[in-house]
Amino acid sequence: MPARSAVELRGACGLIGTLTKYLAVAPLFPAALALGYGEPPWPFLLAAVIVAIVGLALERLGRDARPIGFREGFLVVAMTWLAAATLGALPYLLSGDPQLDRPVDAYFEAMSGFTTTGASILTDIPAIDESMLMWRQFTQWLGGMGIIVLALAVLPRLRVGGRQLLESEMPGPEVDDLADRIRSTARRLWLLYVALTATLAAILTIFGLTGIDSRMTPFNAVAHAFSTMPTGGFSPEARSMEPFAAATQWVVILFMVLAGLSFTLLYRAFVRRRPRRLFRDEEARFYMVILIAVSALLTVELWREGILQGESAIRGSVFQVVSMTTTTGFANVDFVGWPALALMILVALMFVGGSAGSTGGSVKVVRHLVLAKVIRREMRQTVHPEAVMPIRLNGAVVDERTIRAVTTFVLLYIGIFAVGAALLALDAAFQGPRISTLDAIALSATTLGNIGPGLGVAGPMGSFSEFSDISTVLMTFLMWMGRLEVIPVLVLLTRGYWRA
Repeated sequence: MPARSAVELRGACGLIGTLTKYLAVAPLFPAALALGYGEPPWPFLLAAVIVAIVGLALERLGRDARPIGFREGFLVVAMTWLAAATLGALPYLLSGDPQLDRPVDAYFEAMSGFTTTGASILTDIPAIDESMLMWRQFTQWLGGMGIIVLALAVLPRLRVGGRQLLESEMPGPEVDDLADRIRSTARRLWLLYVALTATLAAILTIFGLTGIDSRMTPFNAVAHAFSTMPTGGFSPEARSMEPFAAATQWVVILFMVLAGLSFTLLYRAFVRRRPRRLFRDEEARFYMVILIAVSALLTVELWREGILQGESAIRGSVFQVVSMTTTTGFANVDFVGWPALALMILVALMFVGGSAGSTGGSVKVVRHLVLAKVIRREMRQTVHPEAVMPIRLNGAVVDERTIRAVTTFVLLYIGIFAVGAALLALDAAFQGPRISTLDAIALSATTLGNIGPGLGVAGPMGSFSEFSDISTVLMTFLMWMGRLEVIPVLVLLTRGYWRA
């Protein structure tokens, strides 16, 4: 038995090495950009060499190992994301920039990028080289691609949450109808992802060239496209989307909404020209109802309080509701000073998330939908205890195992969030900065949900730099755990997982 365990561990290392080896190609893009801007490319090139060597070494270690099973898959998924963040941090450290020269800060920024969180440790964004800023944006775009593949090909094989990610969390016709093989499916969704990114970049570039938005340079257009489609939220601008024209903000709203929908559903609607799929899908309808209803509520609140008026109130409300719900994290206004009700609405949206199969994080709309149906069933069965009332999603019966998995996930998510908020509040009480209870709640929710901005000093126009190393490491851990849907990380922390 011990020999079998060792071989399986070598196989996991081999697969991690293979994935890491391919990631080594990523820094070549910002290296080429650095040459164009007259900036040093060596931090990216050296990072690529280091990662390639480590990846090849791990791949060689697992060369003669047997194929891994779903048990080792948990380790592969978790460690690959840690390796990706390590790759992301290397150029920051090698550049010697004073804002990112500490490993804990560089790793936080990189983890925020690859998990598409968008929380930043930077305090002076314009001081960063353009090539390094584009690397920061590019890590989010790569992370978004990784999430699509993770949801399609990896997590279902690990049986995370029953069958929820492929079947229950991607409601509608089976994914097998989209393509015969998962590899083919992933390739097609990647192409859609690339096409939507290119379309957004082109539209924003045209806005800049035609004078619709004088601040929208081609660099800004590509950079914001790289962070919109993965629902990331990083921006090369210090004040996020606030400096840009209203037309730009409305276009970004549209693409954030699209990024928060299931990419499988978008493929059927746009590529296969079946737009009715969007209107028939229960999760998509519930998602749109949330966006419209909460946007209306927030608009009324801001208008009533005199914070914003007219079109600005509508745009400010819709933008922030869409940004928080989809876990993008962009901001077109500094909402830290908004009234209590408005802030509570935004914090509540941190627990919604995008659709399953999107690049969004947090709980996901489909889980809320399933739980709402479960609650309704329990209420009905209180009156009619003998009635058999199966839970249906898009007309298909959701099996009880999936319902249990969804319930378990939500309970674990809430528990981890609560512990995270308490620990962050405790550390801040001893080491600063001074934060309120709502600030601590927002910090835990925004990092675990991969959203980005918090409240107080970590607001949309602020920075996470004031927190201690302990809090920074804790928030990095929450980002990693949230991106992997919690359960794979918790499995690795159990004693039974490591027993032969």
